[in-house]
Amino acid sequence: MGNRGVLHNASKELKHLYKIKPWITCALEFKGRRRELMTPGAYTELFFLDEVTAFAAGHRPCAECRRARYNEFRDAWTSTNKSEEVPKIRAPEMDEVLHRERIHEGGKVTWSSLLAELPHGTMFQVNGDCFAVCDDSILKWDFEGYTAVGRGPIPDKVDVLTPRSVVKVFANGFRPEFHPTATI
Repeated sequence: MGNRGVLHNASKELKHLYKIKPWITCALEFKGRRRELMTPGAYTELFFLDEVTAFAAGHRPCAECRRARYNEFRDAWTSTNKSEEVPKIRAPEMDEVLHRERIHEGGKVTWSSLLAELPHGTMFQVNGDCFAVCDDSILKWDFEGYTAVGRGPIPDKVDVLTPRSVVKVFANGFRPEFHPTATI
């Protein structure tokens, strides 16, 4: 489940793409908490097929309900983007980078890359369809899950949906979790 702040009004109509810079993914169940969807004044729940999809949308793991996964991602980010000034990155620094990479004049930023250079977990778009790199396979994404496709219909250069900084983390060994349909 994702969180970008309060995106809806009292009538449960979506009014905003985001309201806060930290875009996080939360556990569906945590400490027995219960929520009514789109509670007035509370954050708007967003649902993703899997972690791969959430990362492609520019989200990162929550530091409260997904602490272990957050720590793993933060440590991978830190080792990927080593800096003498920042020995261990914190969530606000990651959020600033992710925000710059995912939003540009109100729209999602994509970037071009050679397909052969994209690591496991990266999502990309070709002619309006979404795909993901899963080990040595290319999977077509939709709201129901993934289906295997050959590399034949995919060009050598693609428009990448996953933010560049996250792709670097994936290339450095962090492995995002796929929906079970990715195992077909």
